[in-house]
Amino acid sequence: MIELQLQDKTHDESRQGEALVVEKPKTSNGRKLYIESYGCQMNFADSEIVASILMDQGFETTGNYFDADVVFINTCSIRDNAEQRVRNRLKQFESVKKSKPGMVVGVLGCMAERLKAKFLEEEHLVDVVVGPDAYRDLPQLIGRVDEGAKAVNVLLSREETYADISPVRLNSNGITAFISIMRGCDNMCSFCVVPFTRGRERSRDPFSIVAEARDLFEKGYKEVTLLGQNVDSYKWSAKGEEAAATDADKVDFAQLLAMVAEVSPELRVRFSTSHPKDITDEVLYTMGRHDNICKYIHLPVQSGNSRILELMNRTYDREWYMNRVDAIRRILPECGISTDIITGFCSETEAEHQDTLSMMDYVKYDFAYNFIYSERPGTLAARKLTDDIPEDIKKRRLSEIMDKQREHSHYQLQKMVGRTVRVLIEGFSRKSEQDYCGRSDQNAMVVFPVEPHLTPGTYADILVERCTTATLIGRSI
Repeated sequence: MIELQLQDKTHDESRQGEALVVEKPKTSNGRKLYIESYGCQMNFADSEIVASILMDQGFETTGNYFDADVVFINTCSIRDNAEQRVRNRLKQFESVKKSKPGMVVGVLGCMAERLKAKFLEEEHLVDVVVGPDAYRDLPQLIGRVDEGAKAVNVLLSREETYADISPVRLNSNGITAFISIMRGCDNMCSFCVVPFTRGRERSRDPFSIVAEARDLFEKGYKEVTLLGQNVDSYKWSAKGEEAAATDADKVDFAQLLAMVAEVSPELRVRFSTSHPKDITDEVLYTMGRHDNICKYIHLPVQSGNSRILELMNRTYDREWYMNRVDAIRRILPECGISTDIITGFCSETEAEHQDTLSMMDYVKYDFAYNFIYSERPGTLAARKLTDDIPEDIKKRRLSEIMDKQREHSHYQLQKMVGRTVRVLIEGFSRKSEQDYCGRSDQNAMVVFPVEPHLTPGTYADILVERCTTATLIGRSI
C-alpha cells in the first residue's frame, strides 16, 4: 500500500513496491487498475496523478494485482538494484497474465524513460512503456494495446506540470499529502540519471499549488509536503493573459513557501529536496517567520571532499556547504538537517572518504540516506570516469558512514529528552495500538500512549522521556 510517510525524500527503502488501494470512479468501465510504485516521493505522487487520469476514464483501482485488468509499475532508475527489483517483480506478474490473456502490463516513470522501446524487447510481458511526461496519453496507449499492439510514449516536455489534474489521494491517512510544485532537473550531476529521465526544470504556477493546499486543508488534511527534485530552484513567471490577471508576475521558492503557509496556521508545511547551491537565507528567514513551516531541511551533501564534489558536478565545494549549514544553525537554531551520501565514487581516496566522515562530524545529521556509488548508463560519470573503487572497499566505507550516522542520529534524539515537542498524530504506532505515533517539527518519529483526548489528525504536546536510536518516546502533557 502507498503509505504517505514523511520520512524525507528520495529513496526510502521501506516504501518500495507499495500499491494503491481500492477507489471507485463516478462511472465505471468495468476494468480495474493496479499501480505499484518504487523510488522517490515524486513517483508516488505521480502514481496518484495516473490514478486520477484513468479514474476519469472509468477505471476502478484495486490493491490486488490478481484482480486487475491493467497493472502498472512506476519505476526508479537511480540505482541498478532499483531496476533489478522491478524486473523481478515483473516475473511475478507473468504467471497471472498467462491466466488472464487480456491483462495489460505497463512500466511507467524513470526506468521506462531510460530504456524506452528497448524495454519491450527485454521484457516481453510488458505492453506499455510510458515516461513521466506522457501520463495524459495513457487512455490512448491502453486502447492501442486492447487492439493488439504494443505502445510507447516517452516524449519529455518543457511545459507539462499536470497542474490541472487533482491527484487521487489513494491510501492516504487523510492527514498528510504530497503536492508536486515542479518537475525535472537542470542540475547535471555526473552520477545522476534524473535530468535524462525527467527532463528540464519547469515550475507549476503558484496559484494552483495554493489552491491544492487549501482544498486539502478543507478536506481535513493537516500537513503538506511540497515536492521537487530541487525545490529551491522553483521559479515561476506569468505569461500573456496570466500576467494581466494577477498581481504576482514572478514567484520564487521563499515566496511560494509563505503563500502555502498562509493557507492556515493549522496546516503544517514541509518540502523536499533542497540543493546546497540554491538554498538562500531568504528561504531560511521565511521558515523562521512561519511557525507552521517545519524546521527540517533535507540538504544532500553527497561527499565531504571538494575534489569529489567537483567530479560529481555538484557546483559547490566543502566550504560552501559548511557555510549553508552555518546559516541554517544561525537563523534556525532548532532546525533538523538530513542528507544523502554516496561513498566509493570514482577515484575516491581514503583521505577523501575521511573528509566525508569529518563533514558528518561537523553537521551531526539527524538522518542520512547512504549509498554505495552505482554507475548509471548514459550519465557523465559513466562516459568520462572510471568506477574504480573495489566493492569490498565501498562496503567498508559505507559501513563506517552508517555507524557514524547511527551515533549522530542518537545524539540528536538524546538532546530532545526532557523537552516538550509538538507532534501531529498520524495514527497507531507500528508495534502497538496502545501507542500513537507522529512526527515532530524536526521530522523525528515520536511514540506515546493513546489517551481519550488524543485523536489522529490533531496536534499533541509530548514530553520526551527517553529515546531509542531512531525514536523519541514520551507522554502527552
